[in-house]
Amino acid sequence: MPLNRDQKLEVYRRMLRIRRFEEEGMRQFNAGSIPGAFHPSVGQEAAIVGACIALRDDDAMTGTHRSHGHPIGKGAHLDALMAELMGKEGGICKGRGGSMHFADRSVGIISESAIVGGGIPLATGCAFSARVRGIDQVTLCFFGDGAVNQGTFHESLNMAALWKLPVIYFCENNGYAFSISVAQSHGQPDIALRAVGYGMPGLTVDGQDVSAVYEAAAQAVTRARIGEGPTLIVADTYRFFEHSFGLSSSRRPYRPREEVERYKRDRDPIALYRSELLRQGIGENSLTAIEGEVVESVKRAVQFALSSPAPRPDTFADYMFNSPLSAHYGSVAELERN
Repeated sequence: MPLNRDQKLEVYRRMLRIRRFEEEGMRQFNAGSIPGAFHPSVGQEAAIVGACIALRDDDAMTGTHRSHGHPIGKGAHLDALMAELMGKEGGICKGRGGSMHFADRSVGIISESAIVGGGIPLATGCAFSARVRGIDQVTLCFFGDGAVNQGTFHESLNMAALWKLPVIYFCENNGYAFSISVAQSHGQPDIALRAVGYGMPGLTVDGQDVSAVYEAAAQAVTRARIGEGPTLIVADTYRFFEHSFGLSSSRRPYRPREEVERYKRDRDPIALYRSELLRQGIGENSLTAIEGEVVESVKRAVQFALSSPAPRPDTFADYMFNSPLSAHYGSVAELERN
């Protein structure tokens, strides 16, 4: 289904929100406001948003350790995301998850995980849940090229294909799992071909072209929603920064500097889509207005995060446990009283 004008502008808005949010996140990281690691997805915005825009609001999603872009691509608000990066109580996970463990039920994100491939079986289980509940909810599962060598990838795809589960397996293939190329780590570098072994469609798209990603994702969502089962989509994309912000590959370079600069200059997905929108007749003023709006929303998110309190030390165990019985019988304390 072609996107209308408003949807195209929303695509541009979400891509730009990811870029500006992460650029500010890197500044805050350097300022010492963000603890731990920070894995930017700058350069991969088209792959993320192109896939997310094909979903309904009530569709589910799992992400990766490179987790900031996924909730933004699905439409999440920025304030609680920035607060989570800073480990604040106002964060989407009350400051307990940090950069690699966003979970935002308001936009259908059931989990993001630092475990490579950790979201793949969760997405498969979520899709199985939709089948059991008799609803047409679809689950979108993001993972990187390194995850396709994990056992969970093969086990999950086999189960999903066998039971025709409504799940889209979406590989953000940025060419390098941490610091090793796909050619050096994959016996079959054409990742999409792995789908053949499980009897599901597999295709590769230009991950820097948000329109191409959307078209592929929309077709996969339609298949899943009408009961035809899973699809494997491989989006060839590129991260502009290191695996984790602050790391340096200067002592052991694993990708040519000219390659990085070429992608930044010629294959920036936001610049490419901006040019496409202008060619389609969307005015410069409309795009400029969105750009200003996004800058202001990121500023507000930083202000919210900086002013949000840190969790108290005596609450460190809060939210760690949940009794499955409480959903049916009330709290554990009530059960003990009875």
